[in-house]
Amino acid sequence: MIDTHIHADARSSEDFEKMFISGIDTAITCAFYPYELMSEIVLLNHLERILNYDTERAKKYGIDLKVALGIHPSNIIKSPKIVYDKLNGYIEKKSIVAIGEIGLEDLSNEEKNIFKKQLKIADETDTNVIIHTPRKNKLEVLKEIKKMVLETIDPNLVIIDHINLDVIDEVIKEDFTLGLTVQPQKMEVDEAVAILKEYGFDNFLLNSDISNMPSDPISVPKTIRTLKKLGFDSKDIDKVSFKNAEKVFNL
Repeated sequence: MIDTHIHADARSSEDFEKMFISGIDTAITCAFYPYELMSEIVLLNHLERILNYDTERAKKYGIDLKVALGIHPSNIIKSPKIVYDKLNGYIEKKSIVAIGEIGLEDLSNEEKNIFKKQLKIADETDTNVIIHTPRKNKLEVLKEIKKMVLETIDPNLVIIDHINLDVIDEVIKEDFTLGLTVQPQKMEVDEAVAILKEYGFDNFLLNSDISNMPSDPISVPKTIRTLKKLGFDSKDIDKVSFKNAEKVFNL
């Protein structure tokens, strides 16, 4: 199984062990710093920690941790060029599988400028992007994300995450990959199952988004096992278990 969106730096070694025992072999960890940034250097340290420390930490417990790095909309900085340069370096060295998570939160001009620049880097380098959608004003923000994405980047490179039943119709007809986050306060297993039953399995990824917020490190295995218990086709289950992720991220 592949958990396609976590924040490994915020979780314990015991969580990695629990994930592995529950059937997760690979996870994709994304950048997000949960505190106010004092400087650009703090963000750079965060990115380097994920890439060079958390990957090794997870490996000790059996998890092959892939990495997505970028400027989260909650981590807006005054001088982002130093991070843009780093992203280009990571991409050139094939150190990351995506730029992420990036996106919009409050629709400020600063957010939009940084978001668009990262989309351009991704498009120019043929790199995937993992896009955050917020808890509040999700549909309003998603509409702006969709507009900016379709103006800037090949939609086949785009994973729009934290999609739910309230907003799915806004993006389901586009060539995006959609992430379903099964996490307390975001989505229960039953809602993920309902979405897959109605819209099919081809364009979806599953993730837990485990972070500093209330989280369940084994929500992906729980969802997969529920699908099996309910009698869904094993080929469809494999798509959201690992095959879609392998295809999207070239794993």
